[in-house]
Amino acid sequence: MRRLLDAGMRVFAQRGYEAARVDDIVRAARASHGTFYLYFADKEDLLRALAVECGEALTELSDSLGPVTPDAAGYDTLRDFLAEFLATYRRYGPVLRAWMEGQVHAPEVNETGVGAFSALAEHLGERISESTGQSASSIRPWVQALIAMLERFSYVLSTGDGPDDTEAAVDALTTVVHRGFFGASRSPG
Repeated sequence: MRRLLDAGMRVFAQRGYEAARVDDIVRAARASHGTFYLYFADKEDLLRALAVECGEALTELSDSLGPVTPDAAGYDTLRDFLAEFLATYRRYGPVLRAWMEGQVHAPEVNETGVGAFSALAEHLGERISESTGQSASSIRPWVQALIAMLERFSYVLSTGDGPDDTEAAVDALTTVVHRGFFGASRSPG
């Protein structure tokens, strides 16, 4: 099953979800059609399984975000979180792109994506509110802007169109988010 999931991810990345076929996934996994249909009803079912994995990874990641203070410790906490977010996005990029580009026509798959990003937004909002002292309702547009920026920046990195130096990209993103959303006057170091 894991080979099929991983092959599905590769095929979705190469061909896009809409153009991907079960034949392509089976070939990439070096498995039989019988094995595929033992685990999945169709490619949408495989995407559903990947969406659940992705949603769980994003929810677990958002739950792990501790306080983000405007000092060096807050910068380090935020950097670790953003590095892991980018890695998760890179791993599940094909699933996330299918969500974001409206290619998935299964409501439960889309709900998984919305739920994961809602949890992420909620946790980020709590952390911004703690750091800046602003009410949760007043920072809602900030959180929406941050989520949009994180998603788009991650998309660019995961498609290979971004900077080659991932560490430099994480540093730049962390500095922008730390200063712009968590009240840091300048990046540490």
